[in-house]
Amino acid sequence: MGASLAAALKHSGLSLALVESQSLLMPDSARASNARSPLPNPLPVESPSPQSSGGTTSHSTKPAKNASLVAGYPASGRGGEREGLSLDDWDSRIYAISPGSRSFLEQSGAWSLLDASRIASVEAMRVFGDTGAELEFSAYQMGVAELACILENRALQHALWQVLQQQENLTLLHPARCASLQFAADEAVLGLEDGRTLSAKLIVGADGRDSWVRNQAGISAAPLDYQQYGVVANFSCELPHRGIAYQWFQPDGILALLPLPGNRVSMVWSVSPEQSVRLLAMTQDELCAQVAAASRHTLGELKLATPTAAFPLRLLVLPQISAPRVALIGDAAHNMHPLAGQGVNTGFRDARQLAQILQERGAQNDCGNVQLLRRYERKRKEDIYTMQAATYGLKHLFNNEVPLLRAARNLGLDAANRITPLKKLLMQHALN
Repeated sequence: MGASLAAALKHSGLSLALVESQSLLMPDSARASNARSPLPNPLPVESPSPQSSGGTTSHSTKPAKNASLVAGYPASGRGGEREGLSLDDWDSRIYAISPGSRSFLEQSGAWSLLDASRIASVEAMRVFGDTGAELEFSAYQMGVAELACILENRALQHALWQVLQQQENLTLLHPARCASLQFAADEAVLGLEDGRTLSAKLIVGADGRDSWVRNQAGISAAPLDYQQYGVVANFSCELPHRGIAYQWFQPDGILALLPLPGNRVSMVWSVSPEQSVRLLAMTQDELCAQVAAASRHTLGELKLATPTAAFPLRLLVLPQISAPRVALIGDAAHNMHPLAGQGVNTGFRDARQLAQILQERGAQNDCGNVQLLRRYERKRKEDIYTMQAATYGLKHLFNNEVPLLRAARNLGLDAANRITPLKKLLMQHALN
């Protein structure tokens, strides 16, 4: 999120700095390659480094003593994925990018740098209850070209890095780790472990769910543990997916299969901690058989294409997403269940809204002005709380064995499927 925000502020008139704890220095040949070039494998989105301050791939070493804004986002790491990925390996961490998020990335120039052959369009979505109920959405029905695009995290990060390396108003600092953050009336001072300091009017915390910036700003809330893990992996499938995203609500979890280019799908299976351990311990054949059975053999036989990984799921509702001289975006500002695939899009909407407010600040020279930050928070709260409440409610509605609720949830799916205006209303928010 920090990278997308920085790219969106290219013509803002602000002096920017982006801090990354990992070294992402690449040789010239790698910089010139396309978006399929490998980057260090990112940690699962739910598990960033606690001391992460940001991320970038720049080779720049010029100091940033006085920046208008400093942004950070989750550090890169390994997080359970295999090392030594080749150019043709598929990242098991994928995103479902909404049309609104795609437009935001197009404006920054990052989208045009992606390899189109590794992006899949979601043309329809089929959601199944646990007693045969079904809800189906289609791009045609919504009057749009596609419901979402599926792409790899690694490719998106690489495209953003390429944009940032050419950005004149941005200083990229890596490897650099935050050591201290102090606030004064007219500025914030960020101290790095190597002794450098950065003075800024605004600090943007985009450093993941265990945000160091958030903690330093004194913004806190007790997270709610969903008692579930998200198990992810990619598969090749026997039958074509035809651009359809599938989701099965089950009493013991929620299984989603998202289309990838060719006859490939990406799995996100939200299950109990005990079930996640069992899934990760299975042989390839056992796992493929388990996923095929849980998906009712909709795509025929499956073959594992990437290693499995898992990350814990939780809900984090903050009392505020800004403080004097600080704004939070992405997972630093909110955590939600991945069942709707809207976590990353909610984060992009944070970045998009904050960028718009800073660009439209008019004669206000102080980008950390409290009125600007309050405006950002007011504009984002409804969207964030709506998505958190919807995912929380759906998760608990379907992971529940009360007979009356079981009947009601499946009747609700069938009823919604028959009412086209209601379906359009349900999908409209997810397209932004």
